[in-house]
Amino acid sequence: MPGTEPHTDLSLIALFLAAHWVVKLVMIGLAGASIWSWAIIINKSIALRGVAKRMDDFEDQFWSGQSLDELYRGLMNKTNDGFAALFVAAMTEWRRAFEGSGSAFASLQTRIDKVLDVSISREIERQESKLLVLATIASVGPYIGLFGTVFGIMTTFRSIAASKNTSLAVVAPGIAEALFATAIALAAAIPANIFYNKFVRDSGKIQGRLESFADEFSAILSRQIDKHNAGDRTRGAA
Repeated sequence: MPGTEPHTDLSLIALFLAAHWVVKLVMIGLAGASIWSWAIIINKSIALRGVAKRMDDFEDQFWSGQSLDELYRGLMNKTNDGFAALFVAAMTEWRRAFEGSGSAFASLQTRIDKVLDVSISREIERQESKLLVLATIASVGPYIGLFGTVFGIMTTFRSIAASKNTSLAVVAPGIAEALFATAIALAAAIPANIFYNKFVRDSGKIQGRLESFADEFSAILSRQIDKHNAGDRTRGAA
């Protein structure tokens, strides 16, 4: 009918295809960031859940009464993480002292504590890997989306100025395009922020458990060192 405004397609695909190439780049970049963040989220969720389970299993095995040497032999040729990584590192240093001269026991406790500290740092670094990506997407994503939003609104104003028409058919596509860029930015940033905080908290719990185990295991080896030194003094006195 005369005077009827032409139909405007505001579907997501149509908005993307009609967008300025700069806004398209923004949308593609944000969509890629969202996919990347979800890949990290899924991978990290599985990894942290697996580490927690292996730590529980090792803890049960460690306190089951099995000898430390037997447990060490079962783990030394495996790829270990969590408690097992700390145990193997400390036991390796312990066995080196027995294979060396008697003077190797002089600073063994200090070396074991240092090995445990280094192992904890490596484990935490492994658990926190890729979290910087999530933090970056969570913090930078909205600003990139805002850039696309501003550019879309600028496009709308240019369309109004060129057509000298403020009808909905002229204004709506640019506004929708701008809001679409904002929506993609929020869809990328919000999950990244939520799971970043969750993974930081989970890594903190793992770090606390690792430090507690390191203190307990260091105390066990310290008692063994004291017994060894007491035996040496007894034999020396005899």
